Amino acid sequence: MELSIQNVTKRYNKGKKTALDQFSVELTPGIYGILGPNGAGKSTLMNIITDHFKPSEGNITYNGQPIAKLGKKYRDILGYMPQQQGIYNDFTGRRFLWYIAALKGLSAKQTKERVEHLLSIVNLTEDADTKLGAYSGGMKQRILIAQALLNDPKVLILDEPTAGLDPKERIRIRNFISTIALNKIVLIATHVVSDIEFIAKEILLLKEGKLIVKDEPARILEAMEGKVYEVRVSEEELPAIQSQYRVSSITSDRNGIFVRLVSDVLPEIGQSKTVKPNLEDVYLSHFE
Repeated sequence: MELSIQNVTKRYNKGKKTALDQFSVELTPGIYGILGPNGAGKSTLMNIITDHFKPSEGNITYNGQPIAKLGKKYRDILGYMPQQQGIYNDFTGRRFLWYIAALKGLSAKQTKERVEHLLSIVNLTEDADTKLGAYSGGMKQRILIAQALLNDPKVLILDEPTAGLDPKERIRIRNFISTIALNKIVLIATHVVSDIEFIAKEILLLKEGKLIVKDEPARILEAMEGKVYEVRVSEEELPAIQSQYRVSSITSDRNGIFVRLVSDVLPEIGQSKTVKPNLEDVYLSHFE
């Protein structure tokens, strides 16, 4: 199974704005985390992969066949959870899933099995007959994840899947995504870096529509070794540190103020030591 994205470019405003620029990647089963600031092109990429948008240049193939020509055959193996999706507030959670299943062409038997299974997976069984208008933001996110999985897709696209979820729910969904990714191509666009740091097969960093990094998390972190510091500073030194360096966190205890920062050179202020980098440090390095 392979999803091939070849030199995909997307322009808007009669070619004046380039949202995606010569993006190329080969995707096989596993989880891919897509990171980038707002406006980097993440949502545009996902809309092109799902065939909602047509690229200005380039093409996408699934197992060697252009997705535009595959049409319904491609949609049948696709699951998509957009970042923002209108839901029917008067529908209950269960009715909403049955409705989406009908649109996807599932039989009544398939629908019953999948709906009950997915309601359990996203922890909404007890609220299945509650109207969506009464759902919290996190509950709405979970029902949208469930609808993306109704047809047991081979290609699963998740745009900010854990937005609005509390830590326990996030861990539950993250672990679930890991278990189903063995035989699926899963793309997750998120601002919650911790959601993908330990489950992604590869990380894709997007900046101004360009793919700037694509590699395994361990290799990306290895490249950051020696560039992340913890610096102990006084209250008087703190403003200088914040103005001169890319700071990821500031903590304090009875021993002083400790600043975690990213720098190519040893900080000249305070007492510093190198620390093990994480994916948030990588993000800060590329996007601050």
